[in-house]
Amino acid sequence: MIIVGSVRPGRVGLPIAEWVRGEAEKTGNFDIDFVDLLELGLPFMDEPLHPRLQQYTHDHTIAWSKRVAAADAFLFVTPEYNYSYSPALKNALDFLNQEWWMKPVGFVSYGGVSSGTRGAAALLPSIVGLGLVRVGPNVELTFGGKQVVNGVFEPQEKELTILGHELAELARLATGLKPLRE
Repeated sequence: MIIVGSVRPGRVGLPIAEWVRGEAEKTGNFDIDFVDLLELGLPFMDEPLHPRLQQYTHDHTIAWSKRVAAADAFLFVTPEYNYSYSPALKNALDFLNQEWWMKPVGFVSYGGVSSGTRGAAALLPSIVGLGLVRVGPNVELTFGGKQVVNGVFEPQEKELTILGHELAELARLATGLKPLRE
């Protein structure tokens, strides 16, 4: 599953995520569920019971739960906002619990001079708490918006190489961790 972690107007995350999807499709290793959090439209967390119980009361949560449960790996395309993560991505994570357990996750982060790394790093306690397993290589885009030309992200060779390693590790871990979830 590729998750576009920003819902902000004028976001560059969508063209970056579309590039990621194209590269992931080229590998032939993934059946991709592409999730744009803007389109998903989750409200601010509105479930009355703790997500660990999986006793969801809202259709939007039930649908989100099914999509995340069906995924074997995740790639978050995420910005850095004010030295931290996107609230839309954190909200999407917090809606669920068990559905994330023992699945690999990678990041394609973007931002200013820090390349979004502070935002991705700020998410680490949450992903560890949810049982997600972080892959080693992560794409970090310094001023990634400058690489979006006419609505299309234009990667550099370095970014293509790193994403290739990240996708390979996601595929390996998705296969390796699956028996541990059964």
